[in-house]
Amino acid sequence: MKRNALEKIIRFTQQELSDEKTGHDFQHVSRVARLAETIIREDQLPVDSFVVAASAYLHDVIDDKVVDDVAAKIKEVHVLLQSLECSKTDIEEILHIIQNMSFSKEMSQSCEPLSLAGKIVQDADRLEAIGALGILRTAYYGGGKGHPIHDESIIPKGYSQKTEYRRGSTVINHFHEKLLLLPARMHTDYARKLAFERKDFMEQFLEQFHLEWNV
Repeated sequence: MKRNALEKIIRFTQQELSDEKTGHDFQHVSRVARLAETIIREDQLPVDSFVVAASAYLHDVIDDKVVDDVAAKIKEVHVLLQSLECSKTDIEEILHIIQNMSFSKEMSQSCEPLSLAGKIVQDADRLEAIGALGILRTAYYGGGKGHPIHDESIIPKGYSQKTEYRRGSTVINHFHEKLLLLPARMHTDYARKLAFERKDFMEQFLEQFHLEWNV
C-alpha cells in the first residue's frame, strides 16, 4: 500500500514542479529522495522509509520560493495524503517535516525540532545545496532573482530574519552566508562526511573564482 501511495506522491510532485525554474524542480527532489535513501542505508538508521521518501518528494511543493500561497498548498498536500489512506501518524510527521526543515525556517521562532526522519531529509536537501550542484543551483537561482554575481562592497552577513534573508545580496556572498555553514549542521554521519568533501570543492572553486575576478 505504501509503495502505491509513494508512486502517486511522485506523480503529484512531478506535475506540481513541472514548470519550476528556481532549481527546486522535480529532478532536485528526486535526488534528495535518493540521497536520503543512501543516508538511511549507509548509517543503518531505524526510520520509516516511506515517511522519509514522501517528505523528500513533497518538501519543495510547499516552499514559498516555488508557490505563492503556502497555506493553501499545505492543505492540498494534506488532502492528498488523506486520499492515499496514509495513517494519521504518517501524515502528521510528513507535514511537520516539510514545514520545519528549511534553512530559512530556522530563523523563525515557530520552527520545531525535527524527528530523525526529518533530519535525514534535511541533510539530503542540504547536500544538494553544496558541491558542484550547489554551485550551479546557487548561480541559477541568483541569476533568476537578479542578484549580482559579486560586489566587493557588499559584505557577507548573518541573517536572523527570513524576509531579509530572502532579499539576498550576491551570488558569491551566498556561499559565505549559507552554503559553507551547512556541513557543520549535518545530523547524520554519512551526510556530514559527504558535506565536508563538497565544502572542500566549493572552497577550491571560490579560490579560483577570486583569482579570475581580480585579474
